[in-house]
Amino acid sequence: MKKCRFLSILCTAALLMSMAVLPGCQSNQGSNSAAQGSGAQKEAPTLTWWLIGSGTPANLQSALAKINDYTSKKINVKLNIKIAAYGDWDNKMNQIVNSGEKFDIMFTNNTKYSKQVDLGAFADLTDLVKSDAPSLYKAIPEEVWKGATINGKIYAVPTYKDSAIAQYWAFDDKYVKKYNIDVANTKTFDALDKAFTKIKQGEGKSCYPLKLMQTDAFLGMLNNYDDLTVGFQPIGVRIDDKNHKVVSVLEQSDTMAQLKMLHKWYQQGIINPDAPTTTDAGKGHIFLSAQGFPGAEASWQVNEGVAKYDTVQAAEPIYTNSAIQGSLNAISANSDHKTEALKLLQLVNTDHKLRDMLAYGEEGKDFQYVKPNVVKRLSDSWQLGSYAEGTFFNMSTLSDAPADQWDQIKKQNAKAISSACLGFTPDVSKISTELANCQAVWDKYRFELMTGASDPTQKVPQIVKELKSAGMDTIISELQSQLDGQLKAD
Repeated sequence: MKKCRFLSILCTAALLMSMAVLPGCQSNQGSNSAAQGSGAQKEAPTLTWWLIGSGTPANLQSALAKINDYTSKKINVKLNIKIAAYGDWDNKMNQIVNSGEKFDIMFTNNTKYSKQVDLGAFADLTDLVKSDAPSLYKAIPEEVWKGATINGKIYAVPTYKDSAIAQYWAFDDKYVKKYNIDVANTKTFDALDKAFTKIKQGEGKSCYPLKLMQTDAFLGMLNNYDDLTVGFQPIGVRIDDKNHKVVSVLEQSDTMAQLKMLHKWYQQGIINPDAPTTTDAGKGHIFLSAQGFPGAEASWQVNEGVAKYDTVQAAEPIYTNSAIQGSLNAISANSDHKTEALKLLQLVNTDHKLRDMLAYGEEGKDFQYVKPNVVKRLSDSWQLGSYAEGTFFNMSTLSDAPADQWDQIKKQNAKAISSACLGFTPDVSKISTELANCQAVWDKYRFELMTGASDPTQKVPQIVKELKSAGMDTIISELQSQLDGQLKAD
């Protein structure tokens, strides 16, 4: 299934956008803050902001000229936005950090954040954000700031959006009506089993109610375990474990029960037989599992070519460090304009007009307002990744999305359960070799296991044995030691 697309949009068509490099240079002049009063204003510094995306709008420079006209008047700052393509972003950010290339702001996430902090790439914003950007600090909930901390310090501004993991299941309405599926009460694997069996028996051999693919299996299946931002699924702490025990996730009874059900579905033809090997599961899925929020189905329907999806929130929303650190903007430790950069991020996260300009492009060319706080796209050329820029909650909604979409997401966040390990981000430098070796083992088996092709009663013991040989126990011990140490310090 192409569910990682839905994560990426999180889950609205407004949110899958990106931008390309704007030629320019960083100014060496400018004040630490915009000049005040009637006196002469110093020249606005130009801040370099690295973002992530996939396309170059034809009108990028004219749009940015308008953005810079606005920001220079507001806070005496201009922008030089650069973009790294999705496929190149990881290597490009490594190159920039390792080479010491100058930048002011950088989009980062849980796959790189703690490593970049360990390298000294980012400025400590703990005190600065409170003193110089109080409106920004106030706009983001304490739990979200906590999820972005490392050793109690803030090194990046989290993007406050659908920051809590909320798992949604969606059924094609055509099959819901045909087989009388009670979607609202389909929130467990056992309930899914009944729904899938009805559809399979009714539609026959060529129908696969649960279509998966190798790199994108049943999304959210292991959400009950906090991966501690390590990004290695077989190790974690159960979200509600007040004892904070780091465990081998695959060996837990709840995980094993779900793996057994996946295998049953694979054997019964509910899951497509090529799931472990295919990289394209096509469109028109009967069932989707995705991180979402009320109204997210509008974009899923467009992407899948399905007339209507009926959805249910399958689990309570959860705050974890990994979820919160999925989108962050850090300021370079070597920036000459740290205060200005922070004030820019404050403006992005609190100013409605600037937020729309970054998210949707140039008014009259890329979008137009159809009513207050509602926009309609005029083209698909502006592809800046708005999920990477700033909060959703001061951004206009698209005309084909629910008008109260952002309010619904805020309410969903407010109901989120915080992981027992929220605020803990480990230092993995001592176990980097073991993590790499264990990941190589996991990569050998995860496609077959997580798509149901392997019998978990046979495969999991084999995987665990190899993971132990690769250093899993060392990883668990080190993570447990660091976690216990932080808990004592707190």
